[in-house]
Amino acid sequence: MTSSHPVGAARVVAAVVTFNRIALLRELVDRLREVPGLAEILVVDNASTDGTGDWLAAQAGVGGTPVVGRTLADNLGGAGGFDTGLRWAVDRDADLVWLMDDDGLPDVDTLSRLLEFEGQLDFWGPAVVDKDAPERLVFPIRLPNSARVLTSTTELAAAAPDGLLRDVVIPFNGVLVTRELVERIGSVRAELFIWGDDHEYRLRAERAGARIGTVVDTVVRHPSVGELGTPTLGGTYNHSDSDLKHYCMARNNLLNLAEYRSKLHALAFVAKTVWFYTFTKPSLARLRLSFSAFAAAVRGDFTGHRRFLA
Repeated sequence: MTSSHPVGAARVVAAVVTFNRIALLRELVDRLREVPGLAEILVVDNASTDGTGDWLAAQAGVGGTPVVGRTLADNLGGAGGFDTGLRWAVDRDADLVWLMDDDGLPDVDTLSRLLEFEGQLDFWGPAVVDKDAPERLVFPIRLPNSARVLTSTTELAAAAPDGLLRDVVIPFNGVLVTRELVERIGSVRAELFIWGDDHEYRLRAERAGARIGTVVDTVVRHPSVGELGTPTLGGTYNHSDSDLKHYCMARNNLLNLAEYRSKLHALAFVAKTVWFYTFTKPSLARLRLSFSAFAAAVRGDFTGHRRFLA
């Protein structure tokens, strides 16, 4: 379906994914209602049990930017939620979809600053900063074709003196996606559930020649996630104490490496996992879980994570 909106009058729809974080969701929706130029706010509720569904139903009569909720029958994870939200927004005639989790908080002018690049980019977003220490990037950025990693807004600004860091974006934290790109490459891979679905979408967009970027003086404020990797072999490994997160990370990372890098990169990841749980953080149980995830990836089986859901 091709949009009928004229150039310069894009219909921008926010698509928010939430799960059992009603306090954060209410704060985010209140903020989004203050954002000028937003046509409507779509909220995908991943079968929350904290009253989110009832609260969303009550938003129908609230004035201002319309809020429309959809509560899923089952928890489909971030991947399934963003797949639902992205398709839903396009079905509702969005020219641009503004994707975000419930724990991010854009500034009121974030959207207007991002829209300054409309027509120049296909998949772009703000810097994601620590809400309690806004000079710090929540998700460090590795510069394209470089070993250099940026951890602060000062470093980010210095790396992009014209205000745009090209070929880098942190999905799905306040990113804009064009309708045309969605029609060209499809939606998010729902079967990935969590971990790596956002990275896979960026890689797919990149492979399709999408124009990607981060607008460095524009922010979404996000709670700190701590250190994202455990030191090992002169680098880091994405260890999590959660069996669910580790299983999805191992399965999905192997798939992404094999698809977008090479089988050699995928095998190197398997070797790194074996080293990590043999020497860095020894755990026979975690080695077994890792190989269960790797086998599922090879088979194309996306059901194994369900045993870890409450």
